[in-house]
Parts: sequence; C-alpha cells; structure tokens
Amino acid sequence: MSRTHVVAVLMLAALTALPSPAGAWTRRQARTFATLPEGATAPEGLEVDAAGNVYATEFGFTNGGPVEGPGQLDVFTSSGKLMRRVPVAGSSAHLLALAFHPATRALLVVDFGGARVLAVDPETGASTPFLTLPQTLPHPELGGAGLNDVTFDRAGNVYVSDSFQGVVWRTGPDGGVASVWVDDPLLRTTGVPPFGANGLRFDRDEAALYVANTGGDMVVKVPVTGGAAGTPEVFVTGINGADGLLVDRDGNLWVVANQADEIVVVDPGGRAIAKLGDFDGIGEKGAPVGLLFPASLRFSGDSLLVTNLALDLRLFNPAFASVDSPWTAEVTRSTIARLPARIPPIRSRE
Repeated sequence: MSRTHVVAVLMLAALTALPSPAGAWTRRQARTFATLPEGATAPEGLEVDAAGNVYATEFGFTNGGPVEGPGQLDVFTSSGKLMRRVPVAGSSAHLLALAFHPATRALLVVDFGGARVLAVDPETGASTPFLTLPQTLPHPELGGAGLNDVTFDRAGNVYVSDSFQGVVWRTGPDGGVASVWVDDPLLRTTGVPPFGANGLRFDRDEAALYVANTGGDMVVKVPVTGGAAGTPEVFVTGINGADGLLVDRDGNLWVVANQADEIVVVDPGGRAIAKLGDFDGIGEKGAPVGLLFPASLRFSGDSLLVTNLALDLRLFNPAFASVDSPWTAEVTRSTIARLPARIPPIRSRE
C-alpha cells in the first residue's frame, strides 16, 4: 500500500472515531401566507385580531432606497386574501410594529420615521398621536430615537423599545409623553445591523421583560419587581440578528433570527429547543421562498405568521453587506410566510 493510501485510511479511521451528533433540528418549511400588492414595500410589523384578520405595516424601503410617506397598512383575511391597503394619515413612510391595546382595542402603530406611536383607524387610516418622546433624549450623543416594538403589561401600560437610544420607554394606558423605564448598555449595540433593543415581551408572570438585541445577537432579560425594572442581564446569545420576539403559554421564547433566516425557540432555561424555517431561494415572480430577513411574528390559530422584510442592509451602509444581501436585492414582491406553530422534536441520529 502506498504512503498516500495509508494516510487516507488513517484519516478515514480518525473521522469515523469521532462522536456523531446527537440530533438535528426538525425544520418546518415556511410557505407563503400572503403576497403584498404591486407597489408595496416590504412588510415589517404584524398583528392578528380576534377574527383572525392579519395586519402588516410596510417599512417604506425599496431596492432603490426610501419612498415618500404616508406609511401603508395592509389588511388580509385569515386565509391571506388582501382586503385593503390603507395609507396611515400623517405618518412617515417607515412603519414598524403594531399591536391592539388589550383594554381599549386601539390599534397602535410605531412610526419609526416620526419617532412616535400613532393610534390608527384600520378602516380609514385616520391617526392621532398616542405616544411621543420628551424633547431631551437620554443619549443625544447617539443621535435620534429608533422606536421599534411595542408591548403591554396587565395594567395596560405601554412599553416601546428604542433601538438607537438603547432604552425601553413606558407610558400609561391612555398614552402621552413617555418616560424611560429601563436604560442599559445591554440594550445598545455597535454590531450589524445597528439596532439594539428590538422585540420585547413580558414573561407569563410579568416577573421579567425579554428584549431582543439585534446587533448584539442576544436576548436580554430585565427583572421586574412591582412594575419597576431591575438590572438587565444577558439571557441568551448566539441568535443571529435577534429581532421580533414572542413568549408562548409555556414560557418559551420564539425569536426571529433575521440574519439566519429562521425562528429560534428557546425554553425558559435558555436552551434552544427548535429552529424553524429557512431560505429556499427567490421564486419566478420575484418573491422570497421561505424566510428572507424575517422581522416580526405572530401566532394565528395553529400557525405562526412571519413577515419577510427582505431588507438589503447595503442601502444604509455598503459595509453592512451580509450573505443574504445579493438575494434581498433580487426581491420584487413582498410576502408574509406561515409555519406550523408547533415545536417539533429534535431528531436523534444515534
């Protein structure tokens, strides 16, 4: 036997001796739930009402850059049929999260470009300011505000993440000028994308608020005592572009990984128990297949709906090129994806 053959045999023997992986993720395929109308920009925020109707806000960026206001709200039936596209009066073109207030049922929409939250009539698009910020921001050296996601406590207080200031703002059930509820370096980032605090949700007991830090690839846990914020701590890291976030009735966190094109499910102890969805290319009509830079997520019956933001970060800075950037640049139609809202078992390879 030649020396080359001996080396090859030894290498093969070494590889076979390595322990095999204990298991693998059982990924559920993401399918298209709805396609936004021609001329729409990519969807970011997502909400579902009691009747199962689905509401999505448009972020206001095309492959060529930003569009002019007002922002657009798209409303779909529970089966994904477009009901109407509503311009939001008085808003910028750049809308992010939206949610129905649990007590008043007012539809609150984050106007990212206007640094405020609007109460919006989902039929007519008429809007009134609901939450505004004080004139002096806590960190003016960081520039302006970057309001992003919105959530509520059981008393109806409203909490809004600020991706640029690295704080969570709070106001009462009736809105008004917000005050800083928590301010911490863990809610800011120097990473890419340059968004710190993003998706946020309370746990079932309101003993903690979980906040995704997108540029930091992590979820931060803020302890809560008597409604007051404690000292934030890192809950889990390694979620590539942690974006939208939900907490299910078992206390599991469902976190969008916008740079990995997947949903990561983490149990209350911080252990990943599922990874769902994947990117499967660009369809013939220019729409992403599967997940592409996903942003927000909502449960709807036995389904999980996810917006495909499909954002080319190079629009903001050429240095923000990601492995998905050449794909997002090809997208010409925007979609909302759907996955089964079940946590599949991890496949054993033993």
